[in-house]
Amino acid sequence: MNILNLIRWKNLLMIAFVQLLIKYALFQPFLETTELTITLNGFGFGLLVLSTLCIAAAGNIINDIYDVETDLVNRPAKVIIGKKISEKTAYTLFIILNVIGVLIGFYLSHLVGRSGFFAIFVIISAMLYIYASYLKQMVLLGNIVISILVGLSILIVGVFELMPAITDQNQTTQLTFFKILFDYALFAFLINLVREMIKDLEDIDGDYKSGMNTLPIAIGRERASKLAFGVSLLPLFGSMYYVATYLLNYELFIGYFIVLIVVPLIYIAGKSYHAKTKKHFHHISNMLKLVMLFGMLSLLLYPIVLK
Repeated sequence: MNILNLIRWKNLLMIAFVQLLIKYALFQPFLETTELTITLNGFGFGLLVLSTLCIAAAGNIINDIYDVETDLVNRPAKVIIGKKISEKTAYTLFIILNVIGVLIGFYLSHLVGRSGFFAIFVIISAMLYIYASYLKQMVLLGNIVISILVGLSILIVGVFELMPAITDQNQTTQLTFFKILFDYALFAFLINLVREMIKDLEDIDGDYKSGMNTLPIAIGRERASKLAFGVSLLPLFGSMYYVATYLLNYELFIGYFIVLIVVPLIYIAGKSYHAKTKKHFHHISNMLKLVMLFGMLSLLLYPIVLK
């Protein structure tokens, strides 16, 4: 159980769930009714999910290794490394999971006939290490990088499922579905960016004692809170624009987005503007997790309203 907590199994389940939604809710139902073509069978897709989870798990481990000092202040009850699992064991797990994830990525890249795609896995693995060891301490840059990687966990499904199967005949359809994926990846990027900023506000005490230079330390808690409020408006207005532009004729989509995305994001924006305490920021962080989940669950609506 300690190892499961170390790799943050709940977050990993979320990644796997979203990738499964993309394949079986967004892609699979349209294979017979459109020119959509996908590349991976069930086994190949399972390997893609496994590779993503291994690299993400390794990233969580190295992040915890570098965050021990900070976490001892911010969340001492949840510290695992040094208390329940030794740092040496954690490093060993980090290396093993990275090697497995990258090797599977190497195999998959050749399986789909795009050997260059292997670089994606190497870059993601390297960026997770650089984020934990260096970028996390830099104002906003670490927040942006980790949020890009969250978006990539969505986009990588399109890269392996859609891009290798593009032909002159199906190019328009393939790109249409890739555009849908890109919009969801952008939504995930923005939601995670707000959440990273909120977490920095929540963890300011431990970060300050560790000598980190996060946004609230650099510009002050109140200014950072107002900036987080401003950024929280981006997914709000982006979601409204997406529905108004692409889904205005589908009442189910409109109702879903208003109730489960727009209204919660308005609530989050209001809370971000007035938040003062660690408890406030923790609540906002949890709300953002819920909005991310509801945003991804909206993929289930596409087969219902578009068929």
